[in-house]
Amino acid sequence: MRRILVVDDDLHVGQAIQVWLRHHGFRVSNADSGPGGLAALDNATFDLMIVDVFMPHLRGFEAIRLFHERAPTVPLIAISGYAFSDTESSGPEFVRLATRLGATRCLRKPFKPTTLLSVIDECLSAAEPHRRQVAALGAVADSLSEPQSKPNLSDPTLVTPVEPRRLGWRLW
Repeated sequence: MRRILVVDDDLHVGQAIQVWLRHHGFRVSNADSGPGGLAALDNATFDLMIVDVFMPHLRGFEAIRLFHERAPTVPLIAISGYAFSDTESSGPEFVRLATRLGATRCLRKPFKPTTLLSVIDECLSAAEPHRRQVAALGAVADSLSEPQSKPNLSDPTLVTPVEPRRLGWRLW
């Protein structure tokens, strides 16, 4: 089951997203502030983050930068009712800035629940090959870090290699 972190200072928005995503099979953790969301990242791993751009205690796009720095391989959907509201003038610049700071996708509030599910699916699908590669590399690193036991040379079942000539074999 995929884990999603939702960080939004608007309690109603956070709860609505949480209910909708749980209904669709996701495990969801909510945080109502930037520091609360960063603490959640320290205590658990997530497959995706949904982060409000403008929250108290964080200046503007600082939230995106901080969350991306803390979990650079986790897709981040930036949401805002303000930053992406004017898509004809400054909106595209906000989207470029959010993407440059680490957002995978951006959504303007209010958004349809089906739109959110579609964007989540796109983000998770795009991240899947990378997630598999990281998991495989982690398994290799774990196996290499396990201590290798030395052979017990007094073990009578231990077979030692013997040169073919000592056995009377001719190689040519």
